[in-house]
Amino acid sequence: MQTAVERAIATMWERYEEPLSLDEIANTAILSKFYFSRVFRDLTGTSPGRFLSAVRLHQAKAMLLETDLSVTEISYRVGYNSLGTFTSRFTRSVSHSPARYRALARAGLPGPGYQPGPAPQPARESDECGCVIDGFINTPDTGQPVRIYVGAFREPLVQGRPIACEILDGSGPFALRVSEGVWYVRAAVVALSDFPAPPWERRPLLVASSEELCVRRGQETRVGLEARPLTSLDLPILLALPELDSCRPPDPGSSPLRLPALADTHRTGS
Repeated sequence: MQTAVERAIATMWERYEEPLSLDEIANTAILSKFYFSRVFRDLTGTSPGRFLSAVRLHQAKAMLLETDLSVTEISYRVGYNSLGTFTSRFTRSVSHSPARYRALARAGLPGPGYQPGPAPQPARESDECGCVIDGFINTPDTGQPVRIYVGAFREPLVQGRPIACEILDGSGPFALRVSEGVWYVRAAVVALSDFPAPPWERRPLLVASSEELCVRRGQETRVGLEARPLTSLDLPILLALPELDSCRPPDPGSSPLRLPALADTHRTGS
């Protein structure tokens, strides 16, 4: 079944600009659409429709960085018939509108949602974010300097701004302050020496993910993450990250810029 789903995902990447229906995608997997949808979700964690949308938005990001096409033209080139729908989905997933994303990237600034400044003070127990997810991420040696972004999300998809984020320079512990509820911890390991890679090649070296976490006040929540190479079953990361989404390389030795209003600290891996 995995081969069938991989074949369908390859079709999405090759034909993302077409108005692909679920029937057409399922046909490439040679499965009924109902069975295909169930198997697809089991293997990827999301539906075929949401995966296709992520592919389209990833390609739109590349076009915004690499071309001077208008936002309207790009929306049509990645399979949207409505500029409004494209803009709202892009903004929700990337955390900035298409035009703002392009302007930030071309100015050499970090991706959407980032700005310089010290890490916010930890929330008090009386604050809404009164729970902590304590974790450790282990990454294999990549032979090059890396930066690790770890975030807590309400959904399995890595899109939009995480409610809490930590940035590390190697394997090590992290702590994410969140409110009570269900959370998913996701991590992306990005190279610090990829420039001048084309935008469509700017994908993380490694990724890591947790199972669904049910966080309750007063209960200890711990998670261990093992970073692994990307596979074709992984959705593209839509949240803009400085090393992946800037048209200019970061200044040598610069510190990563931080997510405002999040429980965010930058640690050097041990």
